[in-house]
Amino acid sequence: MTMGMQALSGLGLVYIILIFCRCILKWGDGSCGTDKRPGIGIAQTTGSRQVQADVAQIWDSSAGLMAVIADGIGSANTGKVCAQVAADAILDRYEPYCELNDPVYFFRTSFLEANQRIQRTIGERRGGASTGAVFINRSHLYYAVAGDIRVAVMRGGEMIPLSKGQTLDVLAAQAYEDGKISRQDTLWSMEEKKVWSYLGQDGFHEIEVCEKPVLLKPEDKVLLMSKGIFEELSWREIEDILIDTDDSQKSADCLIRAAEQKGNPQRDNGSVILIQRLEA
Repeated sequence: MTMGMQALSGLGLVYIILIFCRCILKWGDGSCGTDKRPGIGIAQTTGSRQVQADVAQIWDSSAGLMAVIADGIGSANTGKVCAQVAADAILDRYEPYCELNDPVYFFRTSFLEANQRIQRTIGERRGGASTGAVFINRSHLYYAVAGDIRVAVMRGGEMIPLSKGQTLDVLAAQAYEDGKISRQDTLWSMEEKKVWSYLGQDGFHEIEVCEKPVLLKPEDKVLLMSKGIFEELSWREIEDILIDTDDSQKSADCLIRAAEQKGNPQRDNGSVILIQRLEA
């Protein structure tokens, strides 16, 4: 067996162990994976890829609800393992909490730990994960993003984007606002969607984080999406689907089907977590 095959097999074994540990932890007080309360929908598609390298999980406890989507970056099993490591790192830190008083600090420390875990796991191999997490406690929402994951709220039939993502076009727009680059340089950069920050990256240190909570209203729908959804569907198409269906799981499934029906031969893995605030 070659060294490359040994490394690949090793990563596969690591992934199996991670899944086994997560399945055992599911028997705790929280809810993970598909064991979820009403008002939550989770759905995924592999797109045109051979491997599903997205991980979408939730943990619901007395502290509140934590939802995570990790979009793995890397060849073969590497991206898949990186995504699982990222999700596990965040949820492992969250599970012991009975009350989470400082979500921003939690996100900064848990994302940093996820970055370190990925680097330890994959060693010299190239890989990582774009990761987004949402924390909801009653009517308050906090989020954090590393890489290209989108967070939005559907309110009154209209999608309200919350996260921007950490891609070069967003970085260029911010640099222009800060007076660091010219308007022409900004325009040249707006077509560049390459991720400039993600978990597992050498020198990683920055996340996009919600410093102040978003106040949710009854019937608001919170959406967490990876590229295979928001690159295939427009905001208007997403709005139409969420308006037509009240059931969160059915809505999530409809979003997946709509993305698949686009027929894009280069469709990426797609994941969606939909959370509806039911209580007043």
